[in-house]
Amino acid sequence: MSGVRVIAAAEPFPFAFDRAKTAVIVIDMQRDFVEPGGFGETLGNDVTRLQAIIPTVATLIAGARAAGVPVIHTRECHRPDLSDLPPAKRDRGNPRLRIGDAGPMGRILIAGEPGADIVPELYPLPGEVVIDKPGKGAFYATDLSDHLARMGVTTLIFAGVTTEVCVQTTMREANDRGFECLLAEDSTESYFPEFKAAAIAMIRAQGAIVGWTANTAAIVEALHG
Repeated sequence: MSGVRVIAAAEPFPFAFDRAKTAVIVIDMQRDFVEPGGFGETLGNDVTRLQAIIPTVATLIAGARAAGVPVIHTRECHRPDLSDLPPAKRDRGNPRLRIGDAGPMGRILIAGEPGADIVPELYPLPGEVVIDKPGKGAFYATDLSDHLARMGVTTLIFAGVTTEVCVQTTMREANDRGFECLLAEDSTESYFPEFKAAAIAMIRAQGAIVGWTANTAAIVEALHG
């Protein structure tokens, strides 16, 4: 499984990685963000944009699993007593529902509630790492770093939602920790197309200051090359 792979079509220039030291991280593909009636829609967002990437994310996950590359899933959620939810996060704006309130799929973004879980089409397999995170970034207040060290991972391939918030935040956290980062452009999405475009531009600006981007087909091909 070892050996360097190269994605020639990556931006801003070809991306080289060792498959044996690579993991895929799928960020927050949760029912509350993606499905109608969830938290994302109660905030006035068009969730069909996020639903549209489910097949592409599924392709990336299947490609990684077939290549023996670990897949890690994250869920943004909080403890039932809200002890890990700061007021600065909960008490802003004027949404119809807030984190912790009762919604159509249980209490919104609360661990163990149906809405906080991952959509069925992308559900983790037994044994795959699932990170429950209280913040935007997947490294904050989690054991993600420990899992990556145990796996010997130095390269991370990212997918999920939303591009400009939890995905970009986690990529920046990973970059600061010395990981090489690649974003699957068509396996990530935002409620706002202009925000996705801006985030992608920022990620690969100045010679991949945060990381590289490539399409899912090219990534899967490289994983099996």
